[in-house]
Parts: sequence; structure tokens; C-alpha cells
Amino acid sequence: MRFRRPIIACIASLLSLPVSAQESSFLPTLKGSWTGVGTVVTRIGAKPINVTCKFDMSGGRKAFSMDGTCRGLLVVQRKISATLQESGNGYRGTYTGPSGQPSTLSGRQSGNRINLSVRWARVINGDRTANMTIESRGAGSLRLQTVDKDPSTGKTVVTSSINLTR
Repeated sequence: MRFRRPIIACIASLLSLPVSAQESSFLPTLKGSWTGVGTVVTRIGAKPINVTCKFDMSGGRKAFSMDGTCRGLLVVQRKISATLQESGNGYRGTYTGPSGQPSTLSGRQSGNRINLSVRWARVINGDRTANMTIESRGAGSLRLQTVDKDPSTGKTVVTSSINLTR
């Protein structure tokens, strides 16, 4: 049940992309059905949970949407959705997880990666911010990763990492 926060962060990563002619071709490459596996840490210091995820992604050059589920511990399944729209020289969007509370996404693309800032709807791991990355790893392969700060040490910690394929 608690694996949803880091997953939310990863998914949010999918939703904050920049808008140059070269970068605008990235969003359409996300279109389609994606499945994959990864790990999620429910809170910093906790043991990682293995997850299996499925997403349907749609949209074009200026907008994107994603709907899907992630399952952990064999029985816990969470619905996840996100939207992203072009805004200035980047993208802005929202992520809505099982709680129904929308979190804000904003960010830019750099090469084969989309780097996002997430503003959670509530405090997670001591604050309301995290960083997410969506990385194209070649034809038909993506990695979604969320990184947060350990409030006790100040060090960055990978809180979710999900590898997806078509």
C-alpha cells in the first residue's frame, strides 16, 4: 500500500517535458502499452518492495496522458494516472495516485532523459519535493526513477526504479 508514493514520483517523471523541435519528438515515443518490474521503497530506510507495473500511454507532441497500475506484495494493486502539457519551454502536469490527491509536476528534457521536480500533495519523507527521471534506454525500453533526500543525513536515496518495455 505504501509503495505508491515512489511510484507516483516515477510516473510524474513521465509528465514534465520541454519543448524544442528536437525534444518534442520524445512524447510520441511514449505512446503505447508498457509493462515492467522494479523496486519501490515505501519510506527511506525501509526494505525495497518488488513491483510489477502496466501502463497505457497516449498523446502527441504537446500533451501526454498515462493510466496504469502497479502491484506489489502479490496482492496490493494501485491505480496511477498522470497528464502533461507543453508550457513555455518545458512541461507541467499532474499526477493522481490512489489517494486521489493531485501532485504537481514540472521539468525539462535533456537528451534521452526527462528530469522532473515533483511537488507532493502532502509531506513524504520529511518534505513535499522529490526528483524524477524518465530515461529512454533504447528502442522500446524506459526507466522511471525517483530520488528523494534522506531527512536524517541529507543524502539522496533512490526510492523507486522501474524498468518498462513494450
